[in-house]
Amino acid sequence: MTGRSGLNERETVLDASVGLPFLHEESGADRVERALQTGAIISALNWAEVLTKLIAEGGDPREVGATALPGGPGGPLRVVSFDESQAREAARLTRHTPSHGLSLAERAALGLALSRRLRVLTADRAWKSLRLPVTIEVIR
Repeated sequence: MTGRSGLNERETVLDASVGLPFLHEESGADRVERALQTGAIISALNWAEVLTKLIAEGGDPREVGATALPGGPGGPLRVVSFDESQAREAARLTRHTPSHGLSLAERAALGLALSRRLRVLTADRAWKSLRLPVTIEVIR
């Protein structure tokens, strides 16, 4: 469904920073849950960050994937490949966000949202100061 703004109002891009608060049922998890219920996508780079953090906490890679992948308790989550188009978009964002010091994965999430005209959900409050043509929602 596309609203007056031209944005798809049903899908949301998830930044890696929302993964752990959601899986650990911390503050803001309810916002992530709502996004998952209406359809959410995550860049493969951001997905790798979420898995890396969970495994660093002692999780088993297979268990983590079974819990958090599509069909798990969170609902519909699609992992989107980081392809050549996404690589160009993430690289282009370095020019528009130099003072923010965004990581490659953060730029991948923003680039995915920009390229698909979707809102992006993050736990990083600093993103609110970004001047980009994308809706950025901070979960807490």
